[in-house]
Amino acid sequence: MSEPSGAVSAELSSELWPDVQPDAARRLMLAGVESFARRGFHATTTRDIAGRAGMSPAALYVHFPSKAALLFAISKYGHEQTLHLVERVMARPDPATAKMTALVEDFVAWHARRHTVARVVQYELQALPEAEYEEVGRLRRRIEQLVRELIAEGVAAGEFTVPEPRTAARAVLSLGVDVARWYSERMRKSPAALGREYAGLVLNMLGAKSG
Repeated sequence: MSEPSGAVSAELSSELWPDVQPDAARRLMLAGVESFARRGFHATTTRDIAGRAGMSPAALYVHFPSKAALLFAISKYGHEQTLHLVERVMARPDPATAKMTALVEDFVAWHARRHTVARVVQYELQALPEAEYEEVGRLRRRIEQLVRELIAEGVAAGEFTVPEPRTAARAVLSLGVDVARWYSERMRKSPAALGREYAGLVLNMLGAKSG
């Protein structure tokens, strides 16, 4: 069944990427997210994306030189938002346990609330050209580094007991990222509630001391 032109889900039509200008570029990014999420990058055509945005196929090239460039913009913004989330938590003058709690709550809630975007950002990554893939890879490595440093901080303070912070950091991030794969608006549990539940699981995994 064909889908109406200009139709995007409620999740995507809410306040997402408000700083992207002009509005046509933002509409194309929103349409690209939904198209890639539904069909996958390789099965999606520029006509699919433009039609969903309510534009002609030629309009896409005014703002993005290729379908891959559109995917790169989506992926880069998504990773930058995640990095800013982690940086905000790391800047808090709190003990490692409190920062990890806040980080997991925010990280998981973001991946649930923006699950369609997150699926594209995380699972279409291999479709990026080499140079763009490497740029996004730098953002991913920075996110992992900050989480690893937080875990190491907790270990040094006697708050966490894990033998290898690097492996633990990847496990923490993988738990949050995977939420985007299965979460939907039909879930009875809210993104915030899921974030709190995952925070408890992560603290147990890290051997955090109660209290």
